[in-house]
Amino acid sequence: MKVDDYQIKIHDGPARYGMVGGAETPLLLKHEEMEIAEYETLPYSIPRELAEWGVAETLRMASGSDAEYAFIHGSMYRDLRVKCALELEDLGFRRLIVANMDELLQRPRDLVETVTSLREALKPDTLLCSTFSHPAFIPLLAYMGMDIFSDALAEFYGRLNVFLTETHTYPLNEYRLYEMGAEELVEENRRTLNLVIREVRERIKKGTLRNLVEERAASSPVNMSALRILDHEKQDFLQKYTRLY
Repeated sequence: MKVDDYQIKIHDGPARYGMVGGAETPLLLKHEEMEIAEYETLPYSIPRELAEWGVAETLRMASGSDAEYAFIHGSMYRDLRVKCALELEDLGFRRLIVANMDELLQRPRDLVETVTSLREALKPDTLLCSTFSHPAFIPLLAYMGMDIFSDALAEFYGRLNVFLTETHTYPLNEYRLYEMGAEELVEENRRTLNLVIREVRERIKKGTLRNLVEERAASSPVNMSALRILDHEKQDFLQKYTRLY
């Protein structure tokens, strides 16, 4: 597989601004352009034996793949997630997608533990990716060291006639904000995601991402809970890269 080297330019806490393939990170990608190695799809809450089998199958299918991206599986078991991620690194993958992100975004402790464990275990030039992240969570995810986001959410919600803002989702059948066709709504949702990613990048450059994270944490109890857990239990992780003035 051919993977461009990742160059970290600036840290703002664990968040990273850098360059990969001539593009700035954090980066928003079109989901259809992401070449992903085959994997075994499994739910989040399953017996450990089944999760172990899923990891083994995912690694087997990824072995020898020419794809740039691979999924980190392991369901609800963080040690299996780390094992899967490290073995994918050994196979040569440097762009790893956190599986079951939609489930993790509903479980603040699991979200924090999973993302921080992976970021600490992986090499600095390995990029962590999310294919399904609400805009309100992107600043927090980037703050924990996630680098790449896909626009799949924009299409998913657009097809459901749901309008995305930086902090909320609005079903247009209920909230008559706009009259849009599906394609137009997908594009509007994509613009929202793009704006948030650009905002995060600029905040990292200016050293003010934490301010944005706190602002967006107020958007939901889950978001706020995740930030509080991060602050109370992961100070070593946060302070490692925090700038001194």
